[in-house]
Amino acid sequence: MRIRATAAAVTVSGALALTAIAVPAQADSVWDGAAIGAQAKAALKAGHATSFAARSAAVDDEQVGDTAVSNVVVNGGKDVVLGISAKAKFKVTFTATDDSGIDNTSGAAIVYHGSDLDSSNIGALPNEDTDGSTTTCKTVSATKSTCTLNFTVDPLWLYNTDAGSWKVWVGAQGKDYDYSVRENAKTFSTKRYAKLSTNATPEPIKKGKTLTVKGALTRANWDTSKYAGYTKQKVTLQFRKKTSSTYSTLKTVTSDSKGNLSTTVKASADGYFRYKFAGTSTTPAVTSTSDFVDVR
Repeated sequence: MRIRATAAAVTVSGALALTAIAVPAQADSVWDGAAIGAQAKAALKAGHATSFAARSAAVDDEQVGDTAVSNVVVNGGKDVVLGISAKAKFKVTFTATDDSGIDNTSGAAIVYHGSDLDSSNIGALPNEDTDGSTTTCKTVSATKSTCTLNFTVDPLWLYNTDAGSWKVWVGAQGKDYDYSVRENAKTFSTKRYAKLSTNATPEPIKKGKTLTVKGALTRANWDTSKYAGYTKQKVTLQFRKKTSSTYSTLKTVTSDSKGNLSTTVKASADGYFRYKFAGTSTTPAVTSTSDFVDVR
């Protein structure tokens, strides 16, 4: 049975009204990332992800005092890529500053897909460092800390429409209870893993004869948890002579209605053939394993 992440929210006139989360009344402007995160983790363990926010469930950008968050990086700057079964584990890092120093238990983040956190169509996935005692940030100086937050995304939570651009909500609090939250602190791509193959025949072949080079471009289908052909995509056929270290592009081939590739070339010399796909906004680039052809 497919599992889909959903926000801990109620529907009001077609919009998501986020459930408010209580925070300690240490000050009027307090934002407690650890307390918020603990409730998010509890909801996640219960079988669904949750969106969360501070002070009357406000999720828009908000800043009290001089606390600031910056330099947000997701997965080391690389796309998050998922197949059909293996979970993707990655980190979100950011810098938090405050003239009084940062409460190193307060750093928190959410990753989500949608125009904003309120209307995220798969809910929101909170960071896993939310047990209330884990220090998510480390002190760099008297006024600056770096925060590192862990995430896991399961392809069973996703549908194909969830591929593409995602966003990151981040927040941190100073030791003086100033705080800063940013709803769209960074965008990143979550993509459907792709596979590509190449097979040149016949082998061996006489020089000048016609080679048929076939292959297949497939990618993860999160709706069915299977791989399926990626249709009508342009893929380049490349060749490298046995005596060379450089590939050259021979032609561009378009995948058919099942993701299959097929074209012909004249055999000229011993060497390696491969297909190469440049990728799209929802699917990463992929290069096939090379197929060596002996030309006699």
